[in-house]
Amino acid sequence: MFEIIVSGGVMMIPIILCSIIAIAIIIERFWSLNSARIAPRNALAEVWGKLRHGQMDAAQLRELRMSSPLGQILAAGLVNAKAGRTIMIESIEQAASHVVHDMERYLGILGTIAAIAPLMGLLGTVLGMIQVFSNTMKMGNGDINVLSGGIAVALVTTASGLVVAIPSMFFYRMFLRRVETLVIELERESIKLVDALHSSRAVEVQNT
Repeated sequence: MFEIIVSGGVMMIPIILCSIIAIAIIIERFWSLNSARIAPRNALAEVWGKLRHGQMDAAQLRELRMSSPLGQILAAGLVNAKAGRTIMIESIEQAASHVVHDMERYLGILGTIAAIAPLMGLLGTVLGMIQVFSNTMKMGNGDINVLSGGIAVALVTTASGLVVAIPSMFFYRMFLRRVETLVIELERESIKLVDALHSSRAVEVQNT
């Protein structure tokens, strides 16, 4: 394996670096985008229970804000709940924008790696092919076996670039979809809280 990597030439260095970065991002995003961590199921029910019993003071709000991204959004809404429905919704939207930004962190880098890894591999192959034909012209060696062997070595970088790019693109798309799903869940829970405080109709808030 080491010999194959070395044979790929200098372009294998950025490709390997991209693979290390991609793996680190994938592991980190798997942990960070856990639905139980982003939007705990009982968070809204616990908040509503404390509100009904008058237990939501400044300390509880601070604890709620630190508990989870959903808690951060709910706390922002509760701080401005008495200012009216419109102001409360604006506060929630502002907090949600920060939460979404955090959820999308590093995904741009992962998408970039998925896009440039094949190009780096192709560049390595082109440089390798140039070297193969240049050596053939200098040495005057027309042996087809030598030529095909050099071409095979030059193709190592293309294969390596694809090996990095394909899983990177897969996880990039998967994480984007997960973010979209989590955003919908955050919106649903936030609207439940707004309706519970500023709506004449009954809103069901219960443990799930």
